[in-house]
Amino acid sequence: MKLCRFNTLGGRPRLGLVRGEYVLDLSAGWLSGLAGALNSERIQDVERMASQIAAFAQADLPSFGITDVQLLAPVDSQEVWAAGVTYLRSKKARMEESDFSATAYDRVYDAERPELFFKSLPEKVVGPGEPVGIRQDARWNVPEPELALVINSRGKIVGYTIGNDMSSRDIEGENLLYLPQAKVYNRSCALGPWMVIGASEGEARNWKIQLEIRRNGQSVFEGETSVGQIKRPFDELVAFLFRSQSFPHGVVLLTGTGIVPPDSFTLQPQDTVRISISGIGTLENPVVEV
Repeated sequence: MKLCRFNTLGGRPRLGLVRGEYVLDLSAGWLSGLAGALNSERIQDVERMASQIAAFAQADLPSFGITDVQLLAPVDSQEVWAAGVTYLRSKKARMEESDFSATAYDRVYDAERPELFFKSLPEKVVGPGEPVGIRQDARWNVPEPELALVINSRGKIVGYTIGNDMSSRDIEGENLLYLPQAKVYNRSCALGPWMVIGASEGEARNWKIQLEIRRNGQSVFEGETSVGQIKRPFDELVAFLFRSQSFPHGVVLLTGTGIVPPDSFTLQPQDTVRISISGIGTLENPVVEV
């Protein structure tokens, strides 16, 4: 089951259920906000939420062709956080960035406590088709394709979406303390095209993640990994995120990347980043300098 946020030309954001080539307008008679739907006190678990949405979808509600609406990032009031060094490939890549930082990345991969960091406010998240950014003061910029966990205010995983954790590797490699500048800037986070609810972690771990970067109509990089390569259980990442933290609107957590372009590669303006996860869909964004 796929929930999305969308609007029509000049319209307000709405909550929708994607059915094939159509979007059913759930906000016509249910909850208008995604966070409100996911955190409703009437919905105590994912199964009940999916059941309620399925029953509600039988009503006579407006529908739109999916090509006739603008899909928005599947967040409205949720913060976005990220986990780092959850794949072995990511650990190796981070160690290659800088001898200065290598020991820290090596240790965090095997440590009990994961690396967690703030990524984006909801209003700064980029949706499907919107440009992602590369920093003007960075020389080495890459996308990071990731599975994103959609978590409600009670710390329960209610869905999954696709995330792009844009990164400036030269800034991060210069000094670990520069991580926020390498990771948090305008257009540095993309989510979409919708969220999938009802899938278990076991199902999600069988999904494939694919990345393609196109330049001037040609593919200049392709890579693939599996969600199953994530070292830590999802619930473990969520439990650490909610330690001494509260998220009254819920939160989205990026789970790390296992696809890293070669050190000689950097994104350029007008490139296109295309991320696909087999159980979700495809998130595509052009690249601009910010």
